[in-house]
Amino acid sequence: MATGVLARIRTLFDGDPGVRKVADDPVLSAELLLLFRMILADGTVSDSEMDTFRRICREAFGISDESLDGVVEYLNDFGYETSGAQALALFGELDVERRKLLARHMAEIAKADSELAENEVRLLRRTLDILGISPVDVVKPAG
Repeated sequence: MATGVLARIRTLFDGDPGVRKVADDPVLSAELLLLFRMILADGTVSDSEMDTFRRICREAFGISDESLDGVVEYLNDFGYETSGAQALALFGELDVERRKLLARHMAEIAKADSELAENEVRLLRRTLDILGISPVDVVKPAG
């Protein structure tokens, strides 16, 4: 009980740990921004796309569900200042496996609602071209 109270007090003074994690890591911010743009690419935000986004945040980046609203709010603010091309430029220096992971995450979100819209396909294709990733690499299992 006391630990929970101390954690909440620390969050009040230090800010949400998930938001701090995203704000302190430009590559993570860029990736989450690109994933969120994939959610919006078809013009609707489905529950299945948001569930996939939440799962990716939790499993791949260690961002808790409790932090997600704050992270999305941060991305909304950050997103106005960052274009997709600027976000992708941060990945150019990263190793190929990290770039493939971004592409796989984007594909997961695009497929989450069981319907691939043309705008989603276009965004994914453009992302793969910029990252120098083959579409085959997106469908192959990681590792």
